[in-house]
Amino acid sequence: MTTSQLSENQKPGAARREGHPGIALTVIAACQLMVVLDATIVNIALPHIQDALEFSTTDLTWVVSAYTLTFGGLLLLGARAGDILGRRRVFMTGILLFTFASLLGGLAQEPWQLLAARALQGMGGAIASPTSLALITTTFPEGPERNRAFGVFAAVSAGGGAIGLLAGGMLTQWLDWRWVLFVNVPIGVLIAVLAPLYINESERHPGRFDIAGALASTVGMASLVYGFIRAAEEGWRDGLARGSFGVAAVLLLAFVLIERRAREPITPLRMFSDRNRSGTYVIMLSLAAAMFGMFFYIVLFVQNVLGYSPIKAGLAFLPVTAAIAVGAGLSQRFLPVLGPKPFLLTGSALVVVGLAWQSLISPDSSYAGGVLGPMLVFGFGMGLNFVTVTVTAVSGVAQHEAGAASGLLNATQQVGGSLGLSILTTVFGTASKNEAEKQLPKFLADGSAEQKAEFAKTHQLPAPWGHEVLAQGISTAFVPAAAMALLALVTAWLVIRVRRSDLEALAGTAGPAAG
Repeated sequence: MTTSQLSENQKPGAARREGHPGIALTVIAACQLMVVLDATIVNIALPHIQDALEFSTTDLTWVVSAYTLTFGGLLLLGARAGDILGRRRVFMTGILLFTFASLLGGLAQEPWQLLAARALQGMGGAIASPTSLALITTTFPEGPERNRAFGVFAAVSAGGGAIGLLAGGMLTQWLDWRWVLFVNVPIGVLIAVLAPLYINESERHPGRFDIAGALASTVGMASLVYGFIRAAEEGWRDGLARGSFGVAAVLLLAFVLIERRAREPITPLRMFSDRNRSGTYVIMLSLAAAMFGMFFYIVLFVQNVLGYSPIKAGLAFLPVTAAIAVGAGLSQRFLPVLGPKPFLLTGSALVVVGLAWQSLISPDSSYAGGVLGPMLVFGFGMGLNFVTVTVTAVSGVAQHEAGAASGLLNATQQVGGSLGLSILTTVFGTASKNEAEKQLPKFLADGSAEQKAEFAKTHQLPAPWGHEVLAQGISTAFVPAAAMALLALVTAWLVIRVRRSDLEALAGTAGPAAG
């Protein structure tokens, strides 16, 4: 061993854990799965949560939003903390906070207790998730080995939503809604135990926290997400929604100005100078917006129109998980040969086709005829995209900035999903309202006395009139979802380039990034 190698391996705070890369990757992927899965595992349990804790319908949306707001708003700060304090240390802190919050949420007896726990979960996820991606750069050398690790990580990120739906259905139907939160506790404890044994600690980079930048980005992104959620609930003319957009615009502009002048910025703006990396952020934002909408609305369709139980609804999403895994495997294998652009073009085009196909859904659609085919096309396209976007976003980044680069990628995914779902919900609500106005006279003419009495209590049209309303809203919502995926396709076509240096780095034949 050379002197330089010895000094590198013996740097303080950078102890090596050799010989078990598979276990290290399993621990990192398990963390990401737990964080991503939590965004959907609660969805199927929402009706049970509403009954148990007596949430109003409006307040129930905050069971999801409390997690989304804190997770999306704090991702950049979590990424920077890993760079300064050591990624493994911060990774474990995030996991323990997430685990503790999950326990509190499962024990909640009042609505405010559950909402507080969900916000804490979001904080823990924001600390752990970007750090887990950055840990791959610490644990695996650049080249084929790191590409394979990124492939596993990206597949987990893309397929975690579908797995969460299945797990949520099983836990809710077989046990109790509280177990969608309790299930994180043993997993989190196991990850916290294994992490110091098998994951390398990164070198710490002493420096200051960019407090001003962190506050501006956190509150700015949270305001932006809240503005869209509020607009989805109350309409675009709502004063609070408009105020939130105004606050977000001011704070995010201030964030850019602060980062330009900060000596140690939370997000080095020079990372955006690489056109491929900037393009991947736009692509991730667009695809995440479409993906969150697909999962949310197809869950509504299979449960409320096709009449699936929670478990059967979860099983209905297993094929899309398999399609994502196949796409991820292919892109991971051939990415070093072909570069990112062919996969981003093909993957984004398939996502557009899948979503446009889903816009044809109707009350007469069956699972095999109207749901399965579009989901498989969509899933395969997402698999091609997620590995490619993940690798491209952090490729060539200096080691001390890997946390910031991965934090930006995670932030665009989470914020993109939140904003996209809010926009689609607004479209869904408008289309559903218009269709309900058409169906109401038919119901009043043909409905039974018992159905009319129930309608007077719930103000919800029963089947088949209610199915027409829901299907029309869902099919209309998939039109802007396809447009979001089209933005990703155009970005891949116009912005992404295949460069010899990128191919050399992906193949492991280039020198390491400075840092």
